[in-house]
Amino acid sequence: MSMNVVILAGGLGTRIAEETHMKPKPMIEVGGRPLLWHIMELYGHHGFNDFVVCLGYLGGLIKDYFVNFRAQHSDVECDLGSGAIDFVNSRCPPWRVALVDTGESTMTGGRIKRVADRLRAETFMLTYGDGLADVDLKALLAFHRAHGRLATVTAARPPGRFGVLSIGSAGRVEDFREKPDDEGGWINGGYFVLEPAVLDYIDGDTTSFEREPLRRLAGDGQLMAFEHRGFWQALDTVYDKRRLEALWDSGAPPWRVRR
Repeated sequence: MSMNVVILAGGLGTRIAEETHMKPKPMIEVGGRPLLWHIMELYGHHGFNDFVVCLGYLGGLIKDYFVNFRAQHSDVECDLGSGAIDFVNSRCPPWRVALVDTGESTMTGGRIKRVADRLRAETFMLTYGDGLADVDLKALLAFHRAHGRLATVTAARPPGRFGVLSIGSAGRVEDFREKPDDEGGWINGGYFVLEPAVLDYIDGDTTSFEREPLRRLAGDGQLMAFEHRGFWQALDTVYDKRRLEALWDSGAPPWRVRR
């Protein structure tokens, strides 16, 4: 399915500086693979294989990852005499990946604007490089096409971070349960579908997509929400990373694509 998927991968990730002092946030690993790989696996599973990755902070590390991707996912035969290198038994997905420097301090809207020339004036998808989910992307696209507006955002419910205590007399805890995911409201879960006219709502590098553009789209009646009731988790803190690692180690992480 030929449709561009734009991934915002240029932010500083200051809330998890323990990891991002040495790598961009989308390169934080879960289960030995970068977050970026997990996200692209989901899109690829649904037939979306054309990616435009917006780089910024430490973007060279993301370039290195993809430049060396084939070697890392194949057996390699080297003829030291001739210098010939052959990759055999390749385990590479059919992704086409454009890695675009969009500026270290550029805001999210500005990054989208900077890759406008790569979007072929067609409907495109957009997401962040730090959120894992099991969104049904084909259903998302069908929803977007059915309502006919300019923009669709996936609405998600963040997982509860704290256990809920039921406290009785004299401070005795009568019940303890993990905070259910549906106690909070809907949030911007990323995984957008956008029409080219959305770019007209973005002024330039200093524009945060989540502020004026989305507010204006909503005010114009051009923003619709696709309610995702499945798994969704952003990686913002060390706690989040540990939770995702535990899910991966369980053998059945809910976002994992089975091929």
